[in-house]
Amino acid sequence: MQTIFALATARGKSGVAVLRISGPEAHDVARLLCGDLPGPGRFALRDLRDAAGEVLDEALVLRFDAPRSFTGEDTVELQTHGSLAVIRAVEAAIAATGLARLAEPGEFTRRALLNGNLDLAQVEGLSDLLAAETEGQRRQAQSLFSGAMRAFVEETRRDLLRAAALIEATIDFADEDVPVDVSPEVGALIAGVIASIDGQLGGFAGADRLRTGFEVAIVGPPNAGKSTLLNRIAGRDIAITSEIAGTTRDILEVRVDLDGLPVTFLDMAGLRESEDRLEQIGVARARERAERADLRILLQDGAAGGDPFDPGLAVELTYRTKSDLTGEGVSGLTGEGVDRILSDVSARLGERVSDGTIASHERHRHAMAAARRSLGLAERAFAEGQGAEIIAYHLRDGLAALDSLIGRVDVEAVLGEIFAQFCIGK
Repeated sequence: MQTIFALATARGKSGVAVLRISGPEAHDVARLLCGDLPGPGRFALRDLRDAAGEVLDEALVLRFDAPRSFTGEDTVELQTHGSLAVIRAVEAAIAATGLARLAEPGEFTRRALLNGNLDLAQVEGLSDLLAAETEGQRRQAQSLFSGAMRAFVEETRRDLLRAAALIEATIDFADEDVPVDVSPEVGALIAGVIASIDGQLGGFAGADRLRTGFEVAIVGPPNAGKSTLLNRIAGRDIAITSEIAGTTRDILEVRVDLDGLPVTFLDMAGLRESEDRLEQIGVARARERAERADLRILLQDGAAGGDPFDPGLAVELTYRTKSDLTGEGVSGLTGEGVDRILSDVSARLGERVSDGTIASHERHRHAMAAARRSLGLAERAFAEGQGAEIIAYHLRDGLAALDSLIGRVDVEAVLGEIFAQFCIGK
């Protein structure tokens, strides 16, 4: 591979900037800029100079030798002062060596994947970690980046390899004396893996929403205080509030960190029949978006009197508004009861998030569902007493689907398990 370089910190004025060089000639490039390098895994202060010998900056130089680096290649990191002029000068000096090119987006991580330092799920976890906005998202991403998916795959894979080895031993060595009846152990191993996968699939919806964000729709009749509540939650005037019914027509959004959950509150048109064509469009959009939301809050106008408003939608939380006028309920104007609303929303959404779920991407769900189908077929074939060849075939499919979670397929491992467990090689 070619040697690459790039700014690893955000571009712009900062206290410190980190430039990363990675590839077979990374050390040579760094020596042209700073002379002698520190030893492997060590760091030192060095003056960085261009080809003419002019000092560009004093930098902390860190050296990493392959494979003990993020990319698995020889790597040097230059920690310079973070001014735009210094960054541009150092980048130009690196490019002028002719030994390195500017990295493409994500290329350092791609090399870490190709060199086996990261698996596919860890790459996804790193991406999620960089995009995390809330504590819940950070924890979820950190778990994936730290190898939780690999640990899950290794555990289930070990059980399936054992089951496959037991089954395939009865096929390939049918004429040999097999010490015990393998049926009970095979059945228990398959059932255990299926239960683990079902647990992950059952928590996928909540994990996916934690990663991408929940939506909470605020619905109710016109003038019920929806926009006032949104402004109170946002801490600033997002929506125009007015005593004139039908003021809100477009859907307004506020994204907040609610106890570690990324939540977008939606303010929308009051639900009512109207002759105004524009308001009709707003109401139609409001209903459609509210139906897709993860949670719906119904605000009943506490000052209106009469029968409770029926939104024609399934709602999870209902509150009477305008307590500043009636003395009961909640008020977006004064803030009374708003903390209770937020607490209720947090509790309802928190119930949907399982701490033990690591499947948070659609790719994870698809691979686990494919593995679940194959293992279900294997379990049924096993229960019906079908041939060992059929059971082994479905087990291999299940193994391949699980291995795809981390980007690995290793068909030889089944043979290795057979010889290790049964000692039948001669």
